Amino acid sequence: MTFLGKLGWFVSLILAAVILAGAYVFLVRGNVVEGEDGRTVILLSKAERIKVLGEMRGMLEAVQSVTEAAATGDNAVVQAVARAVGMAATANESAAMMAKLPLEFKTLGFGTHKAWDSIADLAQTGATQTILTAAIGDILLNCTACHASYQFANEDVTQ
Repeated sequence: MTFLGKLGWFVSLILAAVILAGAYVFLVRGNVVEGEDGRTVILLSKAERIKVLGEMRGMLEAVQSVTEAAATGDNAVVQAVARAVGMAATANESAAMMAKLPLEFKTLGFGTHKAWDSIADLAQTGATQTILTAAIGDILLNCTACHASYQFANEDVTQ
């Protein structure tokens, strides 16, 4: 093989390594540091942090509304509230923000949104209060796991 051929292979390997490293950061690692309490700190812009925390508060409000509606047998309200925080709520997430989230957080988050859609489906088919309450319990396991594992900070704040 000629020198230019070897150089071409070398440059190709370097480019592939750069692309793989970028993909790792974008898809897997995210913009994170280790927190003082052992949780992973996800670093976001102020606006992104406000958005994510607002979505979490929305899910907590949905837990309250769905629990109350399930207790009174109002499956139409359960379905509407659950569907609003299901996968439809993720439709306009920014790619830049998603790149900052670690893969495990994205997996847990999308799993939670899908679980809300499952609750909406259960309510649509006439699920009982017991079934709906158990499904809410499963979602709360995700919430607890997330809050035990992650916290958010503004990326412009030094850790």
